[in-house]
Amino acid sequence: MKKINVGILFGGKSTEHEVSLQSAKNIIEAIDKEKYDITLIGIDKSGGWHLKNSSHFLLNSHDPKLIALNKEGSDVVLNPAGAKRNFLCPADDGAGGNIDVIFPILHGPLGEDGTVQGLLKLAGIPFVGADVLGSAIGMDKDVMKRLLREAGLPVADFLVFRKFEQNAIDFEKVTARLGLPVFIKPANAGSSVGVSKARDKKEFAAAIKEAFSFDNKILIEEAVTAREVECAVLGNEQPAASGVGEIITRHDFYSYQAKYIDENGAEVKIPADIPAGIVEEIRRLAIRTFQALCCDGMARVDFFLTAEGKILVNEINTIPGFTNISMYPKLWEAAGVPYSELIHRLIQLALEKHSQEKILSTSYDQLT
Repeated sequence: MKKINVGILFGGKSTEHEVSLQSAKNIIEAIDKEKYDITLIGIDKSGGWHLKNSSHFLLNSHDPKLIALNKEGSDVVLNPAGAKRNFLCPADDGAGGNIDVIFPILHGPLGEDGTVQGLLKLAGIPFVGADVLGSAIGMDKDVMKRLLREAGLPVADFLVFRKFEQNAIDFEKVTARLGLPVFIKPANAGSSVGVSKARDKKEFAAAIKEAFSFDNKILIEEAVTAREVECAVLGNEQPAASGVGEIITRHDFYSYQAKYIDENGAEVKIPADIPAGIVEEIRRLAIRTFQALCCDGMARVDFFLTAEGKILVNEINTIPGFTNISMYPKLWEAAGVPYSELIHRLIQLALEKHSQEKILSTSYDQLT
């Protein structure tokens, strides 16, 4: 039986470039080579796409502080839908090939926000994870939280400001509503990039400036005193939820440093030590969140759990991390789905979704 050619798309022009490299490394090592051939496409920090040699596509791969994309490799472009070869290498006299399905492991803007998903749809290539709409919603924390609130799902109180309002943000008015401390974060970023905890007016001003350096829209959220727990979702029309894990951070909050740089920055506890009834409610809310935000394939849903047992949805990640410490694969492994099988299921879900879309009518004449 012919093996399926999976394109691993990684790197990206975002602040989470290095996280993506770590995730891609793990997926490439774990994918079942008996079932799948792989084509590696690395996106550099300038946005260029390059075909990579699987034996040496990363530099300093074992050091998260120094990991980098190897600059060697042919430039790659995608061909429109219907072409015999859906990727080409222009510098090599148009040499290229055909990818059956793409696994985008791009974190953050220009990868997780619907932009790449739209490009892949135009090229007619199946891809793992949420479609254009679900990806865009999941990236924009403002839109995401408003949709969750509309769906009756519990979220922390928040305010939204745009860049032109920066000088008019009133510390007293904001804290009168949200209290202190507050969390200030870019609306469109992940992995806690640009996120700060502000305890006073001076920290508030610095945090506003930092968040606006990453996005033109920011959120200011009330600080919830709670445990941080996470649940993984897998599936399309009938998604399933994993068990629940807990992040126990040794930093002031679960920052980028705690997640990816400091190897002792946080402890991942699976399963979380919480009552069975609360676990089931979190699993139920995870699926409701996944569906309310129009997601497919995979997502990790993050929650706050207060001492009183109140559950709040913090956010959804439509391309969760696949690093050595990432919760998404660890939760499914604890649920009896090993890493290699998880990747297989995600690829099959992508192919299944694409097959269903292909049979949809594209012309009114087809209906008459």
